[in-house]
Amino acid sequence: MVNSRDFGMHRAWLALVTMLMSISAAQAAVTARVDRNAIDLNESFMLEIVVDTDIDLQPDVSSLHEDFYVGQSSQLSNTMIVNGEISRSRTWTYQLMAKRTGELVIPPVAVGSESSQPQRITVRQPTNAPPGEADVFITSEVDYAESYVQAQVLYRIKVYRAVPTRQPALRDPQFGGAEVLIEVAGEERSYDARLNDRTYNVVERAYAIFPQESGEVTISPARFEARVLRAGRITGRKVFESEPQAIRVLPIPEPPADFPDAAWLPARDLQLRDNWSRQPDDLKAGEPITRVIEINALGQLETQIPAIEPPNVSGVNIYPDRPELSRQIEPGGIRGVRKDQYAIIGVDGGVMTLPALRLPWWDVEAGEWKVAELPERSISILPSREAPVVDPAPTVTTPVDDTEAPSAEVSMGRDFWRLVAQVVVVLWLLTLAAWWLSSRPKREPREPAPPPLHKQQARHLKAARKAALSGDGAGVRQAMLEWGRLQWPDDTPRSIGALSRRVSAPLSDELGRLSLAAYGRNGEGWDGQALAKSVRSFAVLDETGEDAARDPLPPLMPQT
Repeated sequence: MVNSRDFGMHRAWLALVTMLMSISAAQAAVTARVDRNAIDLNESFMLEIVVDTDIDLQPDVSSLHEDFYVGQSSQLSNTMIVNGEISRSRTWTYQLMAKRTGELVIPPVAVGSESSQPQRITVRQPTNAPPGEADVFITSEVDYAESYVQAQVLYRIKVYRAVPTRQPALRDPQFGGAEVLIEVAGEERSYDARLNDRTYNVVERAYAIFPQESGEVTISPARFEARVLRAGRITGRKVFESEPQAIRVLPIPEPPADFPDAAWLPARDLQLRDNWSRQPDDLKAGEPITRVIEINALGQLETQIPAIEPPNVSGVNIYPDRPELSRQIEPGGIRGVRKDQYAIIGVDGGVMTLPALRLPWWDVEAGEWKVAELPERSISILPSREAPVVDPAPTVTTPVDDTEAPSAEVSMGRDFWRLVAQVVVVLWLLTLAAWWLSSRPKREPREPAPPPLHKQQARHLKAARKAALSGDGAGVRQAMLEWGRLQWPDDTPRSIGALSRRVSAPLSDELGRLSLAAYGRNGEGWDGQALAKSVRSFAVLDETGEDAARDPLPPLMPQT
């Protein structure tokens, strides 16, 4: 028989838990992002909905069906460990395909009471066509056939497969002519495309090319090698090549007349903004305040963004700090970010005006100079407070009767006995403290507490990186399996292959290659440098999702 009081407490507890979950969901930030913002019609792309906490609510994607076909979906719980700090989030991935061409808007997606921002994409008519009835083919393209020195050119390679393949290998092209700097522009992508009533699985790689001198850059054909499975039979190894590419690199144009000493900064988009450690209102003289000036440029490396020199302002001292450089990967390529931090200290009271800051840059798409600007800013500085000067009080002289004044001998005697009394009191207190300390029971030394779980895991990951860099495959396996034992104590993976299916790419790919090197028939090698790099940042996969552990490449199998 259920006690009514217990039943009421149970209902109250459930209501409290539901309320806390609702509050948590309401406070969770929802972010939407696409893997590409320019696609061809009948070409799928990925939409990710990210919530910055781990919740059980599901996104409402009903608004997507008007302009898009919604295909397969998966979800992933991310646990990131960076410098000992643990953060969790949940990501839902949806495969979408546009129903029409043009400029389309992905509407906001709601998760609980919060919604994502709308996303804009461009849907074009298909430009690639299979050569004849090809089951497999490869293409390459550049977004600009004519560019400028140090300006980004995106080079993309796409492998189309309508049939399964075995032992795939994608060979990067060779670059000739003018000197170039090459950076990887994001992770490898996998999606579907429908061409001539056939469905192809597409694997895409993107590179950011930065020419370092004027002239011409030549790019040899990219090569895809694989064995093709047809009618239940597998062919010998076949080689597929893309078309070659060429880029004409223009010299640096003359600086604008208003800025004859302007640094060369080509970009597709540039943003200049600042933020303060607190509002610069009623700042007291002598108190520091921090101003951070951020420059982010799409299509430019962070190391190429120049610093803005702080202005000289009378009555204000400005002290620059070391800049912070970083980059972001976007559908448009690499966005370099530079943050300069300045400590500002007011010396004199009054209203000080910081002049406007201007940064000229070259707009690659418009082919002209532009100027980013921060408007001038006024700072109100209060004078420092000083203690008021008080006039000394008048001295009143009172006659002293010599007969009543104590003698010098009497005064010295009183001081001596007062000093003796103070010494006795101090000695007594020290004796009392020593007795109390000696009478306390002695405690047995405690065993040191084991380090926190995240520090134990970080130690094993560090050991795995070190072993990978030294080419010690056995050391990598031992360290990663020890890490897996801590991560999944109730379901510990027993092999590197099993562990690779529980982590995200590229670590999953590198662990798979390590497993093949030890147990595979072909004895394929593994790259210690790539494995060490992949261990630095990865996500733990949620195995509840059916598609949580999808590998983009290999085995390069098209979806049916």
